[in-house]
Amino acid sequence: MRKLRLVFLFAIILQILFSIPSLAWEGKVVGISDGDTIRVMHEGKGERVRLYGVDCPEKGQDFGQKAKMFTSNMVFGKGVEIKAVTQDRYGRTVGFVYLGSRCLNEELIKSGFAWVYRKYCDKPICDQWRKMEENAKASKIGLWSQPNPIPPWEFRHGKVSEVSIQKKNFPISFGYHGNINSKVFHKPDCQAYNCKNCTAFFRTRDEALEAGYKPCGICKP
Repeated sequence: MRKLRLVFLFAIILQILFSIPSLAWEGKVVGISDGDTIRVMHEGKGERVRLYGVDCPEKGQDFGQKAKMFTSNMVFGKGVEIKAVTQDRYGRTVGFVYLGSRCLNEELIKSGFAWVYRKYCDKPICDQWRKMEENAKASKIGLWSQPNPIPPWEFRHGKVSEVSIQKKNFPISFGYHGNINSKVFHKPDCQAYNCKNCTAFFRTRDEALEAGYKPCGICKP
């Protein structure tokens, strides 16, 4: 009787193990949403994949477009391996993206196109990634070539708060504000200085121009 129970228990365990879907799969990259989100063909459809543990600049931030181009140059149109970790609230697969032996998540950090997403990066590899981020920062490559780059999680949530600015030793009103939609920048005495979409910050006029922003036609910064 005891043997029968053991056999029955073993059969149940095997059934559970074989019913768990594989967390790794392969597919061709067919779309690039931004630096840390891609679309990969899986089971006949394009599946959205959010890179685990990294956060690239947003589209309206400096280096947002460059991060997207880096990802596109590395994996677009190519076959990659996805090692899934979880699924986020938007229904996206969150995981590691590999092109051969190279990990896209890691390459973005090493090249200065992403932060380690500290709130969600909790695996042992994250310690190594933080060291890579420090090395990129020390080398002033990618987004680290800019003074005091704003983490995307601060940019997204109410954009940039006064508290986050003060933490970076900026006065509340400083330099120039850029409208991330119109790509126009304003000086502090302009009526549009604190407009809804004026969430890009520049210390100098040249910095704003280099980022692709145009001077406001009213305040003429």
